[in-house]
Amino acid sequence: MASRLAGKWRAVSVQSPVSRLRSFRSDAALGAIARAGEERVPNLVLYNYPSFSGAFSSLLAHLFHSRLNLPCLILPFSSVEPFRVEDFYVEGLERCYLLDLLGPRGFAVKLSQRSMCEVIGFDHRKSVLGQLKSSEDIPQRVTFNVNLGKCSSIAVYEYFSSKLADMKFPDVEDASLFNLEDQDRIQTVLRYIDDADLRTWSLPDIRAFRIGMREWHSKLNCITNPFLYEQLLEISSADLVSKGNLFISSRQIAANKLLDKVFKVRLGGGFYGECLGVRADGNPDLSDEIGKQLSIRSAAAGLRPIGVVIYMQRTNLKMCLRSTNSITDTSEVAKAYGGGGSPSSSSFIIRMDEYNQWVSMNKS
Repeated sequence: MASRLAGKWRAVSVQSPVSRLRSFRSDAALGAIARAGEERVPNLVLYNYPSFSGAFSSLLAHLFHSRLNLPCLILPFSSVEPFRVEDFYVEGLERCYLLDLLGPRGFAVKLSQRSMCEVIGFDHRKSVLGQLKSSEDIPQRVTFNVNLGKCSSIAVYEYFSSKLADMKFPDVEDASLFNLEDQDRIQTVLRYIDDADLRTWSLPDIRAFRIGMREWHSKLNCITNPFLYEQLLEISSADLVSKGNLFISSRQIAANKLLDKVFKVRLGGGFYGECLGVRADGNPDLSDEIGKQLSIRSAAAGLRPIGVVIYMQRTNLKMCLRSTNSITDTSEVAKAYGGGGSPSSSSFIIRMDEYNQWVSMNKS
């Protein structure tokens, strides 16, 4: 069947630029499904959006089907507005890949039963384990590849590479999904994605890499971005790390300007002790990193190991408490004033007159 299709079809990736249609279950996406049904496209790929691992997994599926000249419809799948099983009542659907997702509860099984197609899902999150029923309840046409020790894009890479090697088509000269000039660079990117997704943080500059990935989130929709796969093939971990480090450096410069204006804060008017604080009006996004630095400086000054970042929120003040000390519970203060959070990170709102009673006139 595959060899016959290889001669009849070319790979089809739905990437027409429809910038005005940002909805994920959009007319553009539903229209693409309808056209795929008319053309009896047998392979469907749904990838997690806006996941970097999901997008790279879809790239791997795209390369596999393109290499073998097999027809394939690729669509982003968002939990904000997910596709429905009935969207895929199309003639000729034989196989559906769920990349970096298993879909809503029961989605894969219902899709297999109603469309009579094989469903192969890949995921690595603990949260999906609750969706998996006993093996007796899963149809033979449904396969879930859930590996908590390996991110989805690595698992998908191994799957399609192995499948390509096993098929041994006469017009395929090698069994690699990538060209030689791309392979090492892309494999390095995949290792960084794996390190970030599994939160092992073992690779150098992994924080900078994660920050460098952020600008990609808006580009990962293959419907609205017709150049997605060309762009992903050009990515290098070094470029992402460089962009991430530039961002970190710029934020540290901004934070340093605020850290020059530190003062003492008497938490609860002194009931919860004293620590260091700073006003960050106009820079609320810096509250986490500034608060942690203040926590360290506060402890070194003999005060409570808490940093307070304060900024205006409407007519009141928001107090963001951070601590790098494992035995300090900042939420104790936050909850007393109607806020909340975790021991190391919490926040609450107070009135200006109350805040004025907390601020020591002795500058640090």
